[in-house]
Amino acid sequence: MPKPILIFGYGNLSRGDDALGPLLLEHVEQHGDLSQIEILCDFQLQIEHALDLQNRALVLFVDASVACDQAYSFTKLSANKDKSYTTHAMSPSAVLDVYLSIKHQTPPPCFLLSIKAEKLELGEGLSSEAEQNLQAACLFTEQLLKMPNQAFWLTKLSS
Repeated sequence: MPKPILIFGYGNLSRGDDALGPLLLEHVEQHGDLSQIEILCDFQLQIEHALDLQNRALVLFVDASVACDQAYSFTKLSANKDKSYTTHAMSPSAVLDVYLSIKHQTPPPCFLLSIKAEKLELGEGLSSEAEQNLQAACLFTEQLLKMPNQAFWLTKLSS
């Protein structure tokens, strides 16, 4: 039986700030209580990841984003068959849609933590701005994991 909470970070450690998702997972592994948490890391979301949502109470997707206005953004996800459905890299909403299609049931409550990225160049290291944003996102994630229930997480959504 899988652990009730899944934290799924994705990104490429070799592409500068794109490493933010995997780096947040490293923080959780080092500082979190993993008795109820499963960590999953990959370069990008794929159709097969829909099966990782099975039997979960909460799912947190974590990724770098150049679209964030703040250090990070925290949103609730819903299933949506978007254009990423047919590409190599899917959106979290498309993964939820696949889950809905194959399991014929509502996905577990899923959330997206987007961490503001500046530079995504191949071979670059983490930018100083992204390092600060990662620290803020790690503190926020620690708060979430102290109260791992949907009602609490909903109070923390970005406005």
